[in-house]
Amino acid sequence: MASRTTGRTRQVARPAPAPTRPALKVRYEIRRGELLGAAAGVFADHGYDSTSMAQLANQVGLAAGGIYHYFAGKEQLLVAICDELVDPLLARAREVVAAEQPPSEQLGTLVGLWVFHVVEHRDHMLVFQQKRHAIEHGAQWRGVRRSRKEFERLVEDVLVRAAPHLDRRLALAALLGMVNHTAQWYDPRGRLDSSEIAAGYVELLLGGAAAE
Repeated sequence: MASRTTGRTRQVARPAPAPTRPALKVRYEIRRGELLGAAAGVFADHGYDSTSMAQLANQVGLAAGGIYHYFAGKEQLLVAICDELVDPLLARAREVVAAEQPPSEQLGTLVGLWVFHVVEHRDHMLVFQQKRHAIEHGAQWRGVRRSRKEFERLVEDVLVRAAPHLDRRLALAALLGMVNHTAQWYDPRGRLDSSEIAAGYVELLLGGAAAE
């Protein structure tokens, strides 16, 4: 007689498959997107590590276990939050780099859309910064790492052409720090909007280059 094992096999939760009927699929994707945005807000405010799935479900107004209809668990939610932050930004950056613009204008366009994206996805960026160390390892993060590295290479290429006298790695590190840190202090009621902030960042870099 086969014995029943208890507590030895970890059951992996799987989200329900997306509906195939167009109307239901649209509704499913909308609800999934809303849940993703709400989860990013909760994790940004209360901390990813400090928030259990039960607490998250309570915060977003779902029954216990309701999140598992869309996501297998916290880590899948975190990966999706990071994907939603990085992938659309990379797609827009590719378009900017492919366009015919003088390098300085291209840099201004790129930094402008970057700052706007960070401001519009402030919660996502705050969560990304919380868990940045985790993203450096693990197969589940390969897509995020790949997209982030490609974006940074695109920014570096534009910087080199727009400000060739700057140290390329130092300039990239400075710009990454300035733009990504905007999520920490930006206030929509503040004196500067995202386009003015972006213009200020570019001036700091190109102004220094012009002084060479």
